Amino acid sequence: MLDSKLIEKESVFIIGKVFSVEGRTVKINVNKNKNHSHIIYDGHTIKNISVGSYVKILKGFTTIIGKIEGEYIEEERYYNREYNKEETKIKRFLQASLFGHYEGGLFKQGIKEMPLLDNECYILDKNEFNDLHKFAKTNETTIKVGNLTEEPSQEIKISISKLFASHIGIFGNTGSGKSNTLARIYTALFEESSKFAHFQQRSKFVIIDFNGEYAGPMVLTEEKEVYKLSTIDGRGDKYPITEMYIEDIDILSVLLEATEKTQKPFLNRAMNSGFLTDVASYRRSLENSIRTIFKKGEKNIGISVIKDLFRDLDNLTETPLDDLRRGIDENLIQHTQNGDFRWQQDGTVEYENEESVDLYAEHFSSSVNNMDFKSDILSQIQLKIVLNYYHEIAHGYSNQEHIKPLIGRMYKKFASLAKVIEITDDKPNKNIFVVSLKTVNLEMKKVVPLIICKQLYDDKKKESEKSSLNIIIDEAHNILSEISQRESETWKDYRLETFEEIIKEGRKFGTFLTIASQRPFDISPTIISQLHNYFIHRLININDINAIGKTVAYLDKLSFDSIPILSVGSCFIAGLATDLPIKVDIDLLPYKQRPDSETINLETHWT
Repeated sequence: MLDSKLIEKESVFIIGKVFSVEGRTVKINVNKNKNHSHIIYDGHTIKNISVGSYVKILKGFTTIIGKIEGEYIEEERYYNREYNKEETKIKRFLQASLFGHYEGGLFKQGIKEMPLLDNECYILDKNEFNDLHKFAKTNETTIKVGNLTEEPSQEIKISISKLFASHIGIFGNTGSGKSNTLARIYTALFEESSKFAHFQQRSKFVIIDFNGEYAGPMVLTEEKEVYKLSTIDGRGDKYPITEMYIEDIDILSVLLEATEKTQKPFLNRAMNSGFLTDVASYRRSLENSIRTIFKKGEKNIGISVIKDLFRDLDNLTETPLDDLRRGIDENLIQHTQNGDFRWQQDGTVEYENEESVDLYAEHFSSSVNNMDFKSDILSQIQLKIVLNYYHEIAHGYSNQEHIKPLIGRMYKKFASLAKVIEITDDKPNKNIFVVSLKTVNLEMKKVVPLIICKQLYDDKKKESEKSSLNIIIDEAHNILSEISQRESETWKDYRLETFEEIIKEGRKFGTFLTIASQRPFDISPTIISQLHNYFIHRLININDINAIGKTVAYLDKLSFDSIPILSVGSCFIAGLATDLPIKVDIDLLPYKQRPDSETINLETHWT
């Protein structure tokens, strides 16, 4: 015997029948007595179905779930005014998009069966609605991210494993709540970390912070290490980088903006030259280059090149070479007066005999043998590049016009780099650390995150035990942009390929990427399409909206159309962590725990 209460409930919650099925889109013919905004059941007022609501379609023992994306009305063709009310003349239709089903009492994303015509359609009751928004199993640890926008009493909790063992994208215009969302989810995670005995030993979190928003003592967690890098005066912190990554040819090529066909091969020769191995070899190479230059006496390789050589070395020696550089001209005058050789107008030297060359070169030999080179790794790298350059110029292996611009850039680039990194095998002391780039110049803002992330990822691939690495990049368009007029194609390709490898292959090695950006259009589509979970705040620019539409398959049309009108702090969550796209009001962090990204109040500021 059927339960009378169940029959009563179904008669109240039924709203109509399937009228047509076109792919995932279903048209529902609403019963005429259900065209009201609310339904009364068991002493409670229940919101009737409308755009944005969920609908349950019963097909035998299969329960299919859809979301209402539109509605419209039609008038009855045959209508008897004498026996019917005016309102019954209207036929109401709902358009629903199917996205899931119930299996074994649990909601599953995806459709196994399509409904048939005349299948009955129902409003979800409170328990069914709660079950639909339960995104974790009973034994899974969850974090609360906020409340459902349309139903504020419904808390949204997400499984830690499903969310953080994935690539995450957080997108939204300035002031939409994007930074609070990033901080909210990771603050909640770190608050739950005490439940895991090996959290500190088996996890690592690095936050690449371009604007210094997460460096505050209370932001994210108090148990973090902060590196405040600065290229302004060199008084900032320095991030530890191992020697092999600075000597990497690809990294050097990016740092020095080396051209692909001439300068990059030169760097490769310089870093792998077998004759430049220690201080003694540096001195031998230097003396040999000087002697060779004099003996050749060519138009473009004369005294001026010797002067350039010692000017370049002046940056890489412990004591200044001012006296030696002045001595070049003095000795030149002396030997000219003695008639050993003559200085020509075209820059060459005409020698009287071979011995005069040796006499002049001998002046430099004693100075070279006493030359004290700087011993730090960055100076040694520059020294190899300089000595190899003059070696190749002296012997005619390279053209000055091709390589000299690279030498000119090198000192400034390495000077900036030396302010923000230190060459050491040491590692950060804590498993959570923030790298603040707020006072770092534009060049280093592109290079340093690349070096840090590449080192972390390569080290992670070499680890034998199971652990996780989460790389979090706020304002990610600074480093993941596909569109840039300030850099070479080689640098852009290498940069994107590095991060695309992380997002494509990182999961196998326990490495996960979280990116936050106000310009998803600028970011490589390959990277956006490989994300597993999305938090989408208000976006107004049509290019940014289209970038999301092309790559985020989880988002239904209704949600997609609502992106430009989302309120501050509200966002769509879609992906593997939630079984359906949902609109959530993200919990606002306490003031002291918020990222330093709020718009200033001008009246308060000016008063």
